Amino acid sequence: MSTLELKPASDCRYEILTLGEVMIRLDPGDDRIHTARNFRVWEGGGEYNVARGLRRCFNKRAAVVTAIPDNPVGRLLEDLMLQGGVNLEYVKWVPFDGIGRQVRVGLNFTERGFGVRAAKGCSDRGHSAASQLKKGDIDWEEIFGRAGVRWFHTGGIFAALFETTADVIMEAVITARKCGTIVSYDLNYRASLWKSIGGQKKAQQVNRMLAPYIDVMMGNEEDFTACLGLQVPGLDKHLSNLDPSNFKKMIQETVKQFPNFKAVATTLRNAKTATINDWGAILYMDGKFYEAAPRQNLEIYDRVGGGDSFASGLIYGLMEGKSPQQAVEYGAAHGALAMTTPGDTTTVSLADVEKVMAGGTARVDR
Repeated sequence: MSTLELKPASDCRYEILTLGEVMIRLDPGDDRIHTARNFRVWEGGGEYNVARGLRRCFNKRAAVVTAIPDNPVGRLLEDLMLQGGVNLEYVKWVPFDGIGRQVRVGLNFTERGFGVRAAKGCSDRGHSAASQLKKGDIDWEEIFGRAGVRWFHTGGIFAALFETTADVIMEAVITARKCGTIVSYDLNYRASLWKSIGGQKKAQQVNRMLAPYIDVMMGNEEDFTACLGLQVPGLDKHLSNLDPSNFKKMIQETVKQFPNFKAVATTLRNAKTATINDWGAILYMDGKFYEAAPRQNLEIYDRVGGGDSFASGLIYGLMEGKSPQQAVEYGAAHGALAMTTPGDTTTVSLADVEKVMAGGTARVDR
């Protein structure tokens, strides 16, 4: 394990670049997906959310690599992304075939859950433009070599979209590392995405292939087992997700197998109900563990995107040269705040995050 060395911000066009699919999220509000008559529209995607958080909350220059069909639905997605402030110069616009038989915008229907009823997502993203990206479609030498990027983030959701997307990630991470860009990756295991292309066995094959090129690895206990195939003796999966000793065993085994990881981070979540969670986080860096202050019985409004906001807060702390303890606190606080509002993405400011980190109360600000 060694300290991260980032390129100077002045040498880079962007401080954060992400690669992944951006979907339109259709939110039924207080209703169920199958009973809703109205949906609120958001944009979101596991990788994109990280860039958006770093732009909107932490004021970092951000861009996204993705593909979008050139039709009115694609332009709706563009309009939503423009509000997020993430630069779209590396978006590949794909001609529309007129019906969506060949290319379309991915949709994500997500209901929030309440009490004993868990949150539920239903993806409708087959044949999406981003899933059809393939090796050679993106000029990574231009992006990382000539324009310059400090930090590149992608993950297991994009890797699972189609047979070709892992090749796109591989091409990107090899070039990024050659050009001195820090690479982070969120395992983000989704059984539904891997189901039709080889299941968990394929997930492990793909993620283990990519892992040697990653500097900062993120995920939860399920992710490390499902995506990397780690079997840790004595790790009791029935113990509370908030027991840090479980994750310490997992992380130590991870670093043993992949010594290229300069940092490994995970959120710690114990979902008592859909609306009450215990919430925390842990970071392993420079041979030491750093735990964020646990938040017991955190009230959740919309849990989707909490992990992505943790990632953006953590990256901000590491990018700014904060101590590992401060970095994991930024991540945990930002993730907690993101789950207090609807939608996948952050609506808070750096001042809001630092107030929570400092133990600020929820009394009204006037």
